[in-house]
Amino acid sequence: GECTIELDLRHAGRRSVTLRYEILGDRTLPAVFVAGGISAHRHLAASAAFPESGWWEPQIGAGKALDPRERCLVAFDWVGADGALDAPLDPADQADAVAALLDVLRIARLQAFVGCSYGAMVGLQFAARHGARLEQLVAISGVHRAHPYASAWRALQRRAVALGALQCDETHGLALARQLAILSYRTPEEFAARFEPARVTEGRVRVGAEDYLDHCGASYVQRTSPVAYLRLSESIDLQDVDPTSIRLPVTVVAVAEDRLVPVSDAYDLVERLRGETRLRVVRSLYGHDAFLKEERAIADLLGEAFDDVLEVAA
Repeated sequence: GECTIELDLRHAGRRSVTLRYEILGDRTLPAVFVAGGISAHRHLAASAAFPESGWWEPQIGAGKALDPRERCLVAFDWVGADGALDAPLDPADQADAVAALLDVLRIARLQAFVGCSYGAMVGLQFAARHGARLEQLVAISGVHRAHPYASAWRALQRRAVALGALQCDETHGLALARQLAILSYRTPEEFAARFEPARVTEGRVRVGAEDYLDHCGASYVQRTSPVAYLRLSESIDLQDVDPTSIRLPVTVVAVAEDRLVPVSDAYDLVERLRGETRLRVVRSLYGHDAFLKEERAIADLLGEAFDDVLEVAA
């Protein structure tokens, strides 16, 4: 479904925005909000109503870590994801939009907020700003701030889009930005194991990963507008949460090989949170993308977090 709300944006004033959401599971079950990276959306997994694959199929479904038979799973498209809002967006704005959607759906309190990457940043904002409405947060590969190294990566990606626009080819610029992003999501170790050495083809040198990167760029531009990409990319860099303001249970999941969210930042977050806190560190060739690729490890961590909630409730 969808609904239109008035939202006070931190850097752009009051705006009318449309929230597009999807629910999996019966509305009477405990509610869990699920959010992914800036490329994620409201469609989490295939269902009878919408049989196409969702962005987190490995974790959502009957018998999986997030089972719609046991919980009401709520997700939405990020504010700005349709490209209609060309204004600075803050992760705090997204958290307020989540709260507004819960009001519309008449969900007073979430059993959990499960966020990955940008979704974890928004989850921390929600915990800080709307903590009375949340039992626990699971924050995977996202922390209280944007690391300056990661912000520099994203700034160059946005310049690629701007360069494409100057050449009247925003699509090419966006594809190049996505290719640069892929390099920051993954690890040198994965590329070493996956791709062949460079070769000469038709008089030029082509490296082993180029076909893969071309595919990533081409598929991305088919589903993403340049405005949406730019504004959501900027939003990551605006992340700023005071961890001492969060006083509820938080599970922080970090990836040792993550080049965008260093484990040192996860340690800093955990040390400053004021509620019951745990840190889990995963090892993965997939770096920042481990939440999408390390299916068993992430499922086990989600199961651990929810089992603990049930024990506390009992």
